[in-house]
Amino acid sequence: MLLKLLKSYLRPHWKLLVGVIVFQLGSSIASLYLPTLNADIIDNGVVTNNTGYILSTGAVMLLISLGQVVCAIIAVYFGARVAMSLGRDLRAAVFAKVGDFSEREVSRFGAPSLITRSTNDVQQVQMLVLMTCTLLVSAPILSIGGVIAALQLDLPLSWIFVVSIPVLLFAVGLIISRMVPLFRTMQVRIDGINRVLREQLTGIRVIRAFVREDVEEGRFEGANASLTSVAVRAGRLFALMFPVVLLILNVSSVAVLWFGAYRVQDGSLKIGALIAFLSYLIQILMAVMMATFMAVIAPRAAVSADRIGEVLETESSVKLAAHPVTLLRGTGTMELRDVSFAYPGAEQPVLREVTLTIERGKTTAIVGSTGAGKTTLINLFPRLFDATGGSVLVDGVDVRELEQDLLWSRIGLVPQKPYLFSGTVASNLRYGKPDATEDELWAALDTAQAREFVSEMPEGLDAVIAQGGTNVSGGQRQRLAIARALVKRPELYIFDDSFSALDTATDQRLRRALATDVTGATMLIVAQRVSTIIGADQIIVLEDGAIVGRGTHAELLATSETYAEIVSSQLAAEDAA
Repeated sequence: MLLKLLKSYLRPHWKLLVGVIVFQLGSSIASLYLPTLNADIIDNGVVTNNTGYILSTGAVMLLISLGQVVCAIIAVYFGARVAMSLGRDLRAAVFAKVGDFSEREVSRFGAPSLITRSTNDVQQVQMLVLMTCTLLVSAPILSIGGVIAALQLDLPLSWIFVVSIPVLLFAVGLIISRMVPLFRTMQVRIDGINRVLREQLTGIRVIRAFVREDVEEGRFEGANASLTSVAVRAGRLFALMFPVVLLILNVSSVAVLWFGAYRVQDGSLKIGALIAFLSYLIQILMAVMMATFMAVIAPRAAVSADRIGEVLETESSVKLAAHPVTLLRGTGTMELRDVSFAYPGAEQPVLREVTLTIERGKTTAIVGSTGAGKTTLINLFPRLFDATGGSVLVDGVDVRELEQDLLWSRIGLVPQKPYLFSGTVASNLRYGKPDATEDELWAALDTAQAREFVSEMPEGLDAVIAQGGTNVSGGQRQRLAIARALVKRPELYIFDDSFSALDTATDQRLRRALATDVTGATMLIVAQRVSTIIGADQIIVLEDGAIVGRGTHAELLATSETYAEIVSSQLAAEDAA
C-alpha cells in the first residue's frame, strides 16, 4: 500500500523529484571527490613540503565544498516541497473520502481513528518522503561511488568492506524486524488515547457533574501507559541501533588503520591514499547507516500507509448513481416501499417492511418507544444510510438514482443532537444558504422563537458561537438549528426530536409559527412529546421496527393500543379524550 500511495501521489511532482535526484547526485559526486583531493594534498603537498600545491588544491576543495553545499540545499528544498505537497494531497484525499462516507462507515472506523489517520498517519508517510529525498537518494550514490573509489586506491584492503557491510546490514535488519510490530501497535494505541481524550473533552460537563474526574484520569493514565510502554520498547530498540552501527564503523576504521599501516610500511600504499581509503570507508558505512535509518522510518510509514489506504479504499455503502437523475418534476411526495434496514452483523433488522407515503404540504409525525427505529427511518430520506431492502422514493424516483445535491437541496434536517459550528450566529444560519440576507435570518429566528435571546446578545447576529454551540443552552442550540433549516427554505423539513429541550410554552409558540410561516412544505417530525405532534396530518406508530398504527391523533386513540399507552403516560385522561 505504501508503494501504491507514493506512486499515485508523487506522480504530479515528478519534476521536483528529478531535481532532487540531479542535485543529490551533484552533492554526492562532490563528496566522493574531496577525499581524493585530500590524499593529493597529503602525498604531493604535505610530504614534499609544497605549499603552493597545498594552497591551489585547497582552493579547489573549497570550491567543490561550496558547490556541494549549494546542491545539498537545493535538493533538500525540493525534497521538502515534495513531502509537504504529498502530505497536503493525502490529507485532502482522506478528508474528501470521509466526507463521502455514510454513518455506517464513520461508525466502523470511529472518529478518533479517522482523526489519527488524517494527521499522525499522514505525517509518518510525509516524513518518509522527506527523509528519502534528503538521505536515501544520496546513500546508494555514496556507497557505490565510495566502493569504486576505494577499490581504485587499494584492492587488498577492500576485504574489510566484504566483512563490515554484511555484518552491519544483518545487525540493523535484526533490530528492525523487532520494531515493525511495535510500530503497528503504537498506531492503534494512539487511536485509543485520542478516543479517551476526545470523550473527556466532549463530556467534560458530565464528568464534573458526576464527580468522575479521578475515574477519567485513571482511564487516561491507562491509555497513556499502554502507549508509553510500546513507545519505550520501540525507543529502546531504536537507541540500540546507533551504538551497533558506530561499533561496526569504529571497528572497521581500526581494521583499515591496522592493516593499512603494514602496507604503508612496505611502500605499497601511500599515507594520503590510506587516509582517503579510510574516508571512503566512513562514507560507505555512513551511507549504509542512513539507509538503515530510513529502514527504521519505513516500517512505521508502511503501517500508516496501510491505515490510510484502508480509508481510501473503503467504498461508501451510499453509492452514487452512474447516470443520476438531475431533475424532478413531481409534487414532492416522499415514499417508503417495503423498506428494511439492518446494521452489518446485527441479528435483527432495525426496520422491517415499512411502507409509508408522505404527501407534499402535509405534516407526518413518527412516535414510538426508544429503539423502535424512528431516527433510522428518517435518516433514509437524506441517504445518511441506504435501505438494505425495499426502496425510498422522491416523486417516484428511487433516491439511489437521484443526484445527491438535488436530493439534499430539498431537505432541511434538524438532527437529534443539534450541532453548531464555530463562528457566529449569522455564519451558522447561512450554512444552508450562504447568500441569505439579514432580514431572512431574523425572519427564521422569529419563527424558531430565537429572536429574543439573539437580540439580547451584545453582537446580535455577529455573536460568537463556540464549537458545538457549547456557549449557548440546549434549548437555544435547538432553536438556532431549527432557524438554520428554516433559512434554507427546503421542500421537506425533518425534525428528529428537535423540540425536546424546549419548554411547553415555547414548543407551542414554535409549532404555531411553523404552521403559519412555513406553508407548502412537507414536515416529518420525530417527537417524544405527544403534545408536539397532536395536530399532525398523519401519525405513524413504530414498534420494533414495524408500523403498528397510522392515522390522526383521534383515530389512533381509538385503534392503536400502543399509541394509547404513549398518550396515557404523558397526558391526563381528560386531555387524552
